[in-house]
Amino acid sequence: MLARPPVIDERPRVGNAIEAEGLIEAVIEALGSLSHVVGEETALVKAGRLKDAMEREPRKSELAGIYMKGVEQIKLNAVALARFVPEKVKRLKAAHLAFQELIETNQAVLATARAVSESIVRDLAADANRPMKAAGYGPAATVGAGVFARPNSGPMVISKSL
Repeated sequence: MLARPPVIDERPRVGNAIEAEGLIEAVIEALGSLSHVVGEETALVKAGRLKDAMEREPRKSELAGIYMKGVEQIKLNAVALARFVPEKVKRLKAAHLAFQELIETNQAVLATARAVSESIVRDLAADANRPMKAAGYGPAATVGAGVFARPNSGPMVISKSL
């Protein structure tokens, strides 16, 4: 039988209070930066500046990756962190809870923007596909009104600036 080589864990382990504090501070810093970018995105979407909000996406993805790697390290070293710096662990948990609230707000704003845009597109499609009745004779006829006989049936304008 062949003996398997030992698996080397390349993920650093926390061995003292200084390392524990450094790890938690790094994760809190990444979380703070990510929170800032998500907050900016939320404000821009609320203001209807979707193009500006989309420009934040690469930075947000980068910071989310850094944060997730930090969370993996936190999970790996949970026992050591609780033993060496329990007060910092509480601070990290509080920061994470505040971030969750920010994400919930962000998701609500994005859902609202999506619903509004879907509604606009649906209304435009319905107006564009509505059959136009020709002016003629009979009870439904409107003489002299032409194309504008129906309310809100004037020319459509579409803005591509969003």
